[in-house]
Amino acid sequence: MTIKQYRPLRDFLASLTRLVSEPHGQTEILAQGAELLGQLVANDVWLDDEFATPHPDHYQQYLLYADPLSRFSVVSFVWGPGQITPVHDHRVWGLIGMLRGEEISQNMVRDATGKLSPQGEPIRLTPGSVEKISPDEQDIHQVSNAFDDRVSVSIHVYGGNIGAVSRAVYLPDGQQKTFISGYSNRTLPNIWDLSKENSHV
Repeated sequence: MTIKQYRPLRDFLASLTRLVSEPHGQTEILAQGAELLGQLVANDVWLDDEFATPHPDHYQQYLLYADPLSRFSVVSFVWGPGQITPVHDHRVWGLIGMLRGEEISQNMVRDATGKLSPQGEPIRLTPGSVEKISPDEQDIHQVSNAFDDRVSVSIHVYGGNIGAVSRAVYLPDGQQKTFISGYSNRTLPNIWDLSKENSHV
């Protein structure tokens, strides 16, 4: 079996680090970042099974990389069949790239009474597609696996260490409860060991 190669992820991280190091605003980071993420999720050979393993009861959020200056983080979201998030926000910019399977994102908006209701049609992400998230625009949504019989995997990029960001889940009446998500994994992928490139076991 050929060892999974992390070169696509390393190239993505190098390009994204250069992008966030330049004096760009959020709009430009999202635009250029979406192109970079689209290139990453167009390649489905680099993500190890360890970071694509579902949980029987809830989705998994595996940290793949956290910028040491907390400018961004990259995680794999793994959805078991039929799994769904609560309605939640992010409070930092974000990009969602679909790697395997499909997921559905429903944006939410407050009405005049403060209650939350769906805004627009659900967005269905298919492999290779990318969705943008901005705290300045539509930052409240609910996401679900589009399938009841298979696993879906998406790659998320956030403008901060998302596992340490204080954000909120929302009840239907608009009440919110703060939470910090953390991560599902205890170890990080070894993406820097170049000695294993093109080797076999």
